[in-house]
Amino acid sequence: MNAAAEPVSARPRVHGWRWAPAWVLTYVALWPAPGYAEAVLVLGALAAIVMLGLSRFRNGTQLLSNPAWALTSVLFFAYWTPELVSAIDAIDPARALREAAVDLRYLPFLWLVAAAVADTRGRRTTFTGLAVIIGIWTVDALAQAASGNSPLFSAIDGIKHAISGHGMCSPEEMLYVDRLSGVLGPCNLKLGQVLASLSPFLLFAGGRRLGMVGWLLAAAGVGVVLVLAGSRASWITYALALAMSGWRLLGWKKLLLVFAIGAITVGALTAGVPQVRERIARTAHALNADVEGVDSALSGRARIWSAALCMVREHPLNGVGARGFREAFPACDPSPGQIAAWGGGPALHAHQLVLEVLSETGAFGLLMWLAGVALAWRAWRFADASARERARPAMWALVVTVFPLNTHLAFYSTFWGGLTLLLAALYAGSLLARD
Repeated sequence: MNAAAEPVSARPRVHGWRWAPAWVLTYVALWPAPGYAEAVLVLGALAAIVMLGLSRFRNGTQLLSNPAWALTSVLFFAYWTPELVSAIDAIDPARALREAAVDLRYLPFLWLVAAAVADTRGRRTTFTGLAVIIGIWTVDALAQAASGNSPLFSAIDGIKHAISGHGMCSPEEMLYVDRLSGVLGPCNLKLGQVLASLSPFLLFAGGRRLGMVGWLLAAAGVGVVLVLAGSRASWITYALALAMSGWRLLGWKKLLLVFAIGAITVGALTAGVPQVRERIARTAHALNADVEGVDSALSGRARIWSAALCMVREHPLNGVGARGFREAFPACDPSPGQIAAWGGGPALHAHQLVLEVLSETGAFGLLMWLAGVALAWRAWRFADASARERARPAMWALVVTVFPLNTHLAFYSTFWGGLTLLLAALYAGSLLARD
């Protein structure tokens, strides 16, 4: 019997991947254990490929709408194609090609993430679950601020000891911690950036369930943790998240009052917490007119950015290769032989989105990223009001994460690249949902 003659009931049908939200939330919840989180990502990608293969990609609109399929795939290729092209004459072609090949796993995983939020039930489960995870991590970090230990990280570390005989971090890393590390631990000091980027989900959930009071409680809790976590880039990210979410709920006048209270709180923490005081003092060095003052305020990033511009001049078309920054840095270091602010060794990445894309993937890479931004904006512009409303938390999170006037983690690294693409898929899947 040919396909045309098959009865409808006999054809493979895709009724939605009900397990997709749980898979996405498991991936995020396991970020404190990066190896396990990566395993969940890979298994999710494989499961997506197998299920799509079994259904022979038919009835795909029951999984994602056609525009969602298209936008999710286009955003992936805007990220991935520069990696591939950069490998042509990269500083380390083998590594660049390996990075491009390995990152292909993100495409089916992004389809899975988009499918998780493609209907009302999945979207509610996923967005609420993300808010709960961020809320738990925030409470855990506040407990660490009060007691000196993160209950969640202590539990994870104990399990790791029981399994392998050693903890998540080395003894040296456990001893030297100058900031709040929370559930991610002292050897993975990304708590500030992670909470700031995902805070829109918690702010949205707080405002939706408890109105102004819920939003204020969420904003205060995350804000205190971010100040104590010490990442100044996360402060900018979080200020944007507060502005984007707060003005709709509070109005500009009340929102300005919130920022004023926040500034007073930062002042109080500066007076009482040495680590916060040190970072505020370092930031004040930027007021000096000399290059040394700016570089000190930016923790050596002025030196890194000068090296990145050198790489752009030397490799303008397709860069030095994805993740090739560390190999190219010595030849472009403006202060060779001098001890860097970050310690020994070369800089690992550009610490700034535009400079990372330009230095590692060149003008071609930047054009591809801009094309992805343009298509994402076009989808938002032509979406109706209900579509925008259901995608709003994912849109907020994606915008504040890639905001170019800030410093950043490496977007072509496994951790931060995975987080950014996750947000892109949540945005595409919720904006262009089947409902």
